[in-house]
Amino acid sequence: MNKEKRNFSSFLQANNIICGVNDSDGKVVLEKLIELLKRHFPDLDHESTRHEVMSREEIFPTMIAPGLAVPHARIAGLSEPLAAIACIPEGCDFGVEDKAKVMILLLTPIDNPGVHMQILSALAVEFSSEEAISKVSKAASAGEVLKLFSAGNNVIPDYLKASDLMEKYTDLLQETDSILDAVKKFAVTRTSELPVIDNTGDLRGVLSLADLLKYSLPDHLLWLEDLSPIYQLQPFSDMLKTADETKVADVMREEFTRASIDDPAVKIAKMFLAEKLSQLIIVDHEGKPAGRISLKNFAAKLFWE
Repeated sequence: MNKEKRNFSSFLQANNIICGVNDSDGKVVLEKLIELLKRHFPDLDHESTRHEVMSREEIFPTMIAPGLAVPHARIAGLSEPLAAIACIPEGCDFGVEDKAKVMILLLTPIDNPGVHMQILSALAVEFSSEEAISKVSKAASAGEVLKLFSAGNNVIPDYLKASDLMEKYTDLLQETDSILDAVKKFAVTRTSELPVIDNTGDLRGVLSLADLLKYSLPDHLLWLEDLSPIYQLQPFSDMLKTADETKVADVMREEFTRASIDDPAVKIAKMFLAEKLSQLIIVDHEGKPAGRISLKNFAAKLFWE
């Protein structure tokens, strides 16, 4: 493991930074950044790089924060990450509503998914405020940009942690919520599982859509060979009739798998495989729900994002 503490400026060179860019077309700005890296790294295949970056951009738009675009790709043959920055005070169009005021082209070795995700995670923290993006976008020189990055305390982690990969919950369930409340929250969040907390925010259990189905369709009904008597989904109708009276606490599971925000990504992968999970609840140092990692998103970040 590399013990040297690095931040994003470790991968930047002054001659790969352009300030005062006034192009309004994001694709033109991106092309300038590719040309810039090609000029200083002649072995870089210009056409292949453009294809990889744009192909990925079409699948996953890389505006990772309002005003910040980070088009990126994993490139065969690279030994170290390469980065170039365009500072665009008035912003440019780059496929979404928000204009990109800072564009960072990031190329990483294809066989090192760890460093790829580590740098993206560090950038997300570095640019967590609009003020930080504004400062970089208005920088008058490459030296000023390097100084802004060097002054930050956001080091690139030695290894990926659960906190680098998780999505924060937009909503949680309360023990006192009704099943009807839970159904509405599942519909809004478009997730299949939500943590259940008490009035102090402590984690008490978990409720999934599968739990709701199981509650509606008791075990004895699953043993029936002839399901024709319930073709009209009567068990679900019966559950919904009392959905505003039954509490989440009566249906939730108190036994479930969780991981800590400090757990390394490889432990998360092991948990997914060993326990055949589709989603993991991530808790903070106090044991409160901090976010979730789904198998789908974990694999996407590891293999192709």
